[in-house]
Amino acid sequence: MSIALVIVTVVAIAANGGIAAADFARAEFVLANSAEVNVKPEWVPWLAALKTAGAAGLLIGLVAVPPLGLAAAVGLVLFYVGAVATHVRTRVIHNIYFPAGYLALAVATLGLTLAQ
Repeated sequence: MSIALVIVTVVAIAANGGIAAADFARAEFVLANSAEVNVKPEWVPWLAALKTAGAAGLLIGLVAVPPLGLAAAVGLVLFYVGAVATHVRTRVIHNIYFPAGYLALAVATLGLTLAQ
């Protein structure tokens, strides 16, 4: 296991855990961003659960079950591709760097995982 994989995965775990916590807390910025891209407030906890599952899968994959980490990385890539696509579809580009940043982390984690 490479140091780069560990570092990028830990950063991805922390980032997804942090944004999931903000989602679960129904932080004002989360609800505002969600409303801009036409995501109903009722969906936010479900999306937070997916982010939490991804972060947990990355963690478990890092320390015990590598195939679970691979599956979690794939899931997070797909999740954030959907988020970026939603921003593009709704033409809300001014804050697309948020989902794009999470997508970049997920892609980096996936790439490093596959390189093992």
